[in-house]
Amino acid sequence: MPLGPWRKKNKSTKEHLVDNEEVSGGHAGAGSFGKSSANGAAGLPPPPANLRPKLVFHTQLAHGSPTGRIEGFTNVKELYGKIAEAFNISPPEILFCTLNTHKIDMDKLLGGQIGLEDFIFAHIKGVKKEIEVYKNEDALGLTITDNGAGYAFIKRIKEGSVVDGVKVVNVGDHIECINGRNIVGTRHYEVARMLKELPRDKNFTLKLVEPMKAFEMLEPRSRGAKPAGENKVGTGRGTLRLRSKGPATVEDEPTEFEEKAVKKVDDLLESYMGIRDTELAATMVEVGRDKKNPDEFAMALDETLGDFAFPDEFVFDVWGAIGDAKQGRF
Repeated sequence: MPLGPWRKKNKSTKEHLVDNEEVSGGHAGAGSFGKSSANGAAGLPPPPANLRPKLVFHTQLAHGSPTGRIEGFTNVKELYGKIAEAFNISPPEILFCTLNTHKIDMDKLLGGQIGLEDFIFAHIKGVKKEIEVYKNEDALGLTITDNGAGYAFIKRIKEGSVVDGVKVVNVGDHIECINGRNIVGTRHYEVARMLKELPRDKNFTLKLVEPMKAFEMLEPRSRGAKPAGENKVGTGRGTLRLRSKGPATVEDEPTEFEEKAVKKVDDLLESYMGIRDTELAATMVEVGRDKKNPDEFAMALDETLGDFAFPDEFVFDVWGAIGDAKQGRF
């Protein structure tokens, strides 16, 4: 195929909460579950699922709560469900999660991987606000991501941009409506396209929901994750890889090749599509690492990520970035 445009029964909250348990250095106490636990002893197949150690993660609500323990999830939606069950809230109340910090830090945003000792902080819905913005430039200066469960939100605000001048818009705000159109359930790349296609020299309205904040979290606005940041949040001994399709797997920490390639592809996603998504970037690297040419890579992307319409130039650049990472040219 040549390159071209292609296309609950509620349990008691007390069962899940640990009163007055302190967060120590961000470690989640997931247990000693390293490579040998994930793959079995050398030369032996992994043990049956019912005999494998349970992965238990610690969690809190970012604005303040007791500590909960969660387990038994295989994707982000199930993770939100487990957190909601632990704190007796509704899963749609959760906007996103950060790892090892209660702050709205986009460099610590939970994506497709969780370190086995990471502590999970859930940010829930806070104040709603409706704003009117005058679009006097083609680009608004927003980078959009989503939480994997239907909520798109602002990951970065470019300094000096149109939106940077609107001080009530903040990194972490969930975009609920654009010009009265509810976009809950819309993927981040579609939201970015809708914002880009808004007519210039006209006003538009946004309905936003900001994350709930504790008093000590009220501080000057951050512009979000820096494109050049390392974005490494794992704390050691492997990661739990969450996939939108298929089961979660325990894997070794990313290699230097994987880290560099994923970062570069994530940068390209922001440059071409106005989004950042480390899970999507990691999937593209995984798809392309053993492909022999761009056409083979394009076919594999079509099979794996058929709901995206990637431009030819973007696919070539991603292919090149993966090749550069293999050769250590970053």
